[in-house]
Amino acid sequence: DVQLVESGGGSVQAGGSLRLPCAASGATYNLCSMGWFRQAPGKEREGVAAIRRYSGTTFYADSVKGRLTISQDNAKNAVYLHMSSLQPEDTAMYYCATSKLWSLESSDFPYWGRGTQVTVS
Repeated sequence: DVQLVESGGGSVQAGGSLRLPCAASGATYNLCSMGWFRQAPGKEREGVAAIRRYSGTTFYADSVKGRLTISQDNAKNAVYLHMSSLQPEDTAMYYCATSKLWSLESSDFPYWGRGTQVTVS
């Protein structure tokens, strides 16, 4: 099993920045990708960024390209989401997830953290 714990959320003014860490533990050795997803009230969960665990290849949703950056530290089993130029529409619960597949489809991710709230005003 894999456990994921997100942190770093909070309230920020429009134009500000945040960094969201996610710590993974457990059976992480055969995982392919780490992803960040977000869900705003009344909206479906949206995949925003993914990183391939061993190659570092990244993928971003069009809505966040240029503003969000995903990175990882495999020695620490950690993945990060760096967010800049935040806008009110970025307000959502942000979730870290991991998968044995290379994907940004939430249905391909069996392991999820509990999320961290980001509010932009």
